Formats: sequence, C-alpha cells, structure tokens
Amino acid sequence: MKKLFGFVLLMTLGVIIILSLNGNPHFPKFGDVSVEDRISIRFIERDALGDILFGVTEDLESGAANIVTSIVVDYRSFDTLGEVTVLFISALGVALLLGGVSERRMSLSFKPNFMLRVGARALFGIILVTGIYIIFHGHLTPGGGFPGGTMIASAILLLYLADDQFRSKVQAFKWMEGIAGSLYVILGIVGLIISGYFLKNILPNGVIGDLISSGMIPIVYMLIGLKVGSEIAGVIDHFLSEEEHV
Repeated sequence: MKKLFGFVLLMTLGVIIILSLNGNPHFPKFGDVSVEDRISIRFIERDALGDILFGVTEDLESGAANIVTSIVVDYRSFDTLGEVTVLFISALGVALLLGGVSERRMSLSFKPNFMLRVGARALFGIILVTGIYIIFHGHLTPGGGFPGGTMIASAILLLYLADDQFRSKVQAFKWMEGIAGSLYVILGIVGLIISGYFLKNILPNGVIGDLISSGMIPIVYMLIGLKVGSEIAGVIDHFLSEEEHV
C-alpha cells in the first residue's frame, strides 16, 4: 500500500510540474529571450578586476578563488537551491517506494573476510576525511559540497560492500539532511531580508586564498555537503535493503 501511495504521489508531482511549466510565460522557448533582460548591465559593461594576488587582495566581490564556486554558490545561489531540491525529491521518491518495508539489508553473494572488513574501515576514514577536505576547500580549489558529500556517501557504500553485517542508521541521516537543508534555506532567507537577494553574502569576504574567506560560501558548502552525503547514503541504504519475510 505504501509503495502504491508513493508511486501515485510521485506521478502527481510530475504531472503538476509539467503542467506548470508548459506555456509558462516565465519560461519562454529557446532563442526567444533577450540576453539584456536576463543579465545585469553591470556585469556586461564591467571592467576587468585588475591584478589579483593570493594572500594579499581583500574584499573582492565574491572572495572565492575558485570561479566555479563564485558562480554556483554566489551569483547563482538560487539555482543551486533548485539542484539541491532535485536531489531531495529523488531521495524522497526512493524513501516512499522502498522505505518502511525494508527490515534487513540484502545479503552479499560472497562472504567478506576479516582483512576486507578491517581494510574497508581504514579506507572509510581516509575517504571521509578527504570528502570533508573537499567540502571545506571548495572556495579555494575545485570541489565543494556536491563532490564532497558524494565522497562521504561513497564511504558508506564501501562499508556496505565490505561488511555483510553493516547497516547504516537511516534515521540519523534523515535528521542530518533535514537540519542541513533547513539551515541552508534559512541562510538564504536571511540574505533576502537583509539585502533583498536570496543567500546574499552578508559576511566579510576576507583575503582571497585564505581558508577563512569568501564570506558565507564555506558555510553553505558545508551544509550542502552534509545534505548531499546524508541523502545519497539514505538512498544507498534503501536500495541495499530487502523486505523481511516472516
């Protein structure tokens, strides 16, 4: 019954999304949009930033040394909220279809030995630390919340494949995902109230290249990393579980 309800709910949401986008004046056909209407003249006519020195230049417009991060988490932060929402809907669909009926994890086709279990746990720590590093350095180097969160989830997958007795605590992931997502939206609303823009950076950008710089970008990436990692880990748990037959 729960699977049927989840399927009907997902189909209903899909129909609503399609109908709301079809013929919507805010989403014109490709090629019918004037660039000047979508891009601020300030960015079209702006001058070059000039010389930027790592560890010296202060209070840049974005403050991030990684230009991709400047676009994704600063200039197009509202779009990033939509990307996170897509992942949330996907995880919600899997939870509605597979969650609740699965009482035990699927058995492996092979029996993991002692060395495999110990090695996987050691590698788990390395992957976890690397994922955290990627998240906290997203404003300095390529990376950020999305790849870092995915790495954290891959560490959970490794434990599943290397230990036939491992079962992650899905409830803890749900709490983590909910708290991180809520704080992300709250930060965006605070920026909207203070400056009129969603997720507007309201903290000092500091010196480019420093770990503590770029204002709210490291905080946002940390929340995104926790949210992405917990959601994907929950999806992994649902897919690697099966119904208990009594």
